[in-house]
Amino acid sequence: MNIFILNAGSSSLKYQLMNPITKKVLAVGICERIGIDGVLKHEFGEGQKLKIDVSMPTHKEAIELVLRTLTDGEGKVINSVDDIEAIGHRAVHGGEEFASSVIVTEKVIETMKKLIPLAPLHNPANIMGMEICQELMPGKPNVAVFDTAFHQTMPDYAYMYALPYDQYTKHGIRKYGFHGTSHFFVSNEARNMLDKKSNTRIIVCHLGNGSSVSAVLNGKCIDTSMGLTPVQGLMMGTRAGDVGAGAISFMMSQEGLSINETLDVMNKKSGILGISGKSSDLREVLDGMQEGDDRCRLAVEMVAYNIKKYVGSYVAALDGVDALCFTGGIGENSALIREIVCAGLDGMGLIIDPTKNNKRKSNARDIATNSSAARIFVIPTNEEFVIANDTYKIVSGLEK
Repeated sequence: MNIFILNAGSSSLKYQLMNPITKKVLAVGICERIGIDGVLKHEFGEGQKLKIDVSMPTHKEAIELVLRTLTDGEGKVINSVDDIEAIGHRAVHGGEEFASSVIVTEKVIETMKKLIPLAPLHNPANIMGMEICQELMPGKPNVAVFDTAFHQTMPDYAYMYALPYDQYTKHGIRKYGFHGTSHFFVSNEARNMLDKKSNTRIIVCHLGNGSSVSAVLNGKCIDTSMGLTPVQGLMMGTRAGDVGAGAISFMMSQEGLSINETLDVMNKKSGILGISGKSSDLREVLDGMQEGDDRCRLAVEMVAYNIKKYVGSYVAALDGVDALCFTGGIGENSALIREIVCAGLDGMGLIIDPTKNNKRKSNARDIATNSSAARIFVIPTNEEFVIANDTYKIVSGLEK
């Protein structure tokens, strides 16, 4: 079964064509600068690449171009659109309404539109992708896979904010969490690596330009670091993470900032970029630290310290830990961040092996010492497989 996986952003469109049964990826690519000038980057076959510069005024033209590229010309991997059996869509915010993936219907789209205030940058683009696919591929089932769904198992005492209760009942103000498909995939892989499905206490650190940590008990999320929006939690590439409300209001008054201007600072000008003054890319900041840049050193140590605090708090929430997992661009590739995070966690049963940690491998692996009471895993995430697999199971009737 060929599943077309779509991740529609405001001016970009990521896609994959995958068979979830064999896990074979036929093609992967991205349309960038939609509405500006437009470029398609398409990978297929045995590492073959194709780049097309073409005008894409809207997402409809972008999806039409992708479908043409998949079915015709140099980048062809299938004979026709008929070879696509279903479309799986990444959907950022499902609120409390969606605790699992669902077939896209008019009712689902209407509900997602009501949730736009919770994700004003993402949900409109996600909805647009769904509606365009319904138009261009009539009769093909579309499935929405929500970033927030995996975290819907959190207990109320974990997801509630200590604001007046009516702020929750009137406006849905609570913690929702994000990166759910990644946390689900990695925690499930960790359970397989532990070779047990019950009594598992797993902490997943999804670390990239956007970062989050989750506590997973017996396969169910019981807490996560991101909140109502993705700006809460860890210090990230350009996001501030946890900042006291008093500090925010004081900054607003001192700088004369509006709410929107303040959100712009916290989402786009803070985090690793804001502290280092150099870059939002941790690789460049690590290089700066090695060259003696003290602000880069500070940014790196703040990143690691914030992760360590969440790990410690989630060990407490889980009443112990069986596995600590690192994933995402930083989690999978930065041995130094893993080393700093794990330093001093011996008392929690987490002892990293420096030799294993520094070996560059692309596969899932255990980097703990043999004497470590808990395991430390590096697990490459695969959110697209989760989307494809959920889509396959739903359209095949394997999941009700």
